[in-house]
Amino acid sequence: MTIPEGILYSGIEVFLLIFVRMTGLFVIAPVFGGRNIPVYLKIGFSFMLALILVNTIKVQELVFSNVYEYFILVLKEFLVGITLGYVSYLIFTAIYLAGHIIDMQIGFGVVNIIDPMSNIQVPITSTFYFILYMLIFLMCRGHHILIRALFKSYDYIPLGTGVFGKEIVNDILRVFGNIFFTAFRISAPILAAIIITDVALGVLSKTVPQLNVFMVGMPLKITIGLAVMVLTIPVFVSLMESLIRGMDGEMYIFLKDMAPK
Repeated sequence: MTIPEGILYSGIEVFLLIFVRMTGLFVIAPVFGGRNIPVYLKIGFSFMLALILVNTIKVQELVFSNVYEYFILVLKEFLVGITLGYVSYLIFTAIYLAGHIIDMQIGFGVVNIIDPMSNIQVPITSTFYFILYMLIFLMCRGHHILIRALFKSYDYIPLGTGVFGKEIVNDILRVFGNIFFTAFRISAPILAAIIITDVALGVLSKTVPQLNVFMVGMPLKITIGLAVMVLTIPVFVSLMESLIRGMDGEMYIFLKDMAPK
């Protein structure tokens, strides 16, 4: 077995740092980080990308005197990779939250299924939106955005120079808050339709007391909720496309804030 030339030229310790940053991203990133993706595939893909990068990026001289200092460098590289993956995964979190809100309103709150990507129970509406978003993500080449951001990260953050200060904490909190705003934007049309339906049923129950509103209300809200969901699919697609483009910008904001000053 021969050792690739790039590893010999840059050194095993440099290659390991690049490999760790790659692995940190693919642990949590959309498409790549799912539990249904074999671990060997994730490791192999990270290894091949690291092998390409070790021959293309300019590596500054690493300064460490013992194994403990090198472990700190490895930890920094892993945190840089997993932070980029965290930013890209937040859209999926917003979709799960929006699906849960919708299901609670239209009556699907007790209907959960196993999500093969995360191996947890998720609302049925979240699964529908998740599959739709996954198709949009691949059509918009979101996986290319992830890989490009990872390659560009070495222009902002050379090996072992990542900084995790107040700016990165503020960025995480800001993006985390955007989850709830995005979830509300996704679920707002269905919520508005259900509120109008509840008001109409309340008025109907007062005008026609003989009518059993509870027997009529449940199937009516499910029908209206599903109808509005189908009608708003073009809006959902447009929103997801804008979020994917925004994900690219958010990643570069994080890279700038993690870069050494």
